[in-house]
Amino acid sequence: MPSSAMPASRTDLDQQPPAAITAAGLRKSYGDKTVLDGIDLHIPAGSVFALLGPNGAGKTTAVKILSTLVSADGGTARVAGHDLAADPQSVRAAIGVTGQFSAVDGLITGEENMLLMADLHHLPRREGRRVAAELLERFDLADAATKPASTYSGGMKRRLDIAMTLVGTPSIIFLDEPTTGLDPRSRQNMWQIVRELVAGGTTVFLTTQYLEEADELADRVAVLNDGRIAAHGTAEELKRLVPGGHVRLRFTDPTAYRSAASALRDVTRHDEALALQLPSDGSQRDLRAVLDRLDAAGVEADELTVHTPDLDDVFFALTGGTTVPHQAEEASR
Repeated sequence: MPSSAMPASRTDLDQQPPAAITAAGLRKSYGDKTVLDGIDLHIPAGSVFALLGPNGAGKTTAVKILSTLVSADGGTARVAGHDLAADPQSVRAAIGVTGQFSAVDGLITGEENMLLMADLHHLPRREGRRVAAELLERFDLADAATKPASTYSGGMKRRLDIAMTLVGTPSIIFLDEPTTGLDPRSRQNMWQIVRELVAGGTTVFLTTQYLEEADELADRVAVLNDGRIAAHGTAEELKRLVPGGHVRLRFTDPTAYRSAASALRDVTRHDEALALQLPSDGSQRDLRAVLDRLDAAGVEADELTVHTPDLDDVFFALTGGTTVPHQAEEASR
């Protein structure tokens, strides 16, 4: 390689965020049931990673392994720079976990729950009270701090659960289906909390069955099916894996409409609406090809819209038996 190319390559590498979590070939079985069948992960620090999959796909098992709650049967992983098998104590010191079921003790107050976590993290009493008060205020729980947690709404309990997780200032947080059972407003509040955590540099590993949630929050998404990663990439990359994407062109001039219909291939006409629809993966290259053909014909559309499948379509295609094109392998790289 010419020496002139080396500085650029080094710069590119330096600009890449360090990995918060890496895994290679993670395997786990319970009896004859293989839950994880050799999964690989690379999650940059300061990002949101969403793991999707149907019930029983192995999402919670992956969280349990990476958070040291259970041991893998095979494979390797590093979490926050620490080897999962060789140094689990350092991994535990760097992470926080909020499971599907709240860890909140309903018999004591919100403040007492927070102080209990401070004690578990061996914070000095004064420091523990300061951290507890700050987090209760941050999560809009200060007014309810002296009330029994059993009186809290579902959204309040979830916020308290995450606040308790943050007592130890973890650099990585595992959120295992954190909004299950929450009403839409509470779910939106939880999304905002996740965004704020990531803006502060925290890495979030999210499992969810709400496809909209992954679409809203995640920098990268992986779909787990039958113990394997079926595909992963950005939400937009995954949406391009399934058929159904198209470009819709609308015209106000009937002459321009007819000229465009003649210039374009594989087009579906909607004569009454003066609209044309043609298959597209939504990529820049695909759109440029459409626009180039229109330019060559001297035609300009009044409106161009791109329609791509959503994550629901991706989820069903990858887990429900629908054939997915070979591009899935490309998005996984």
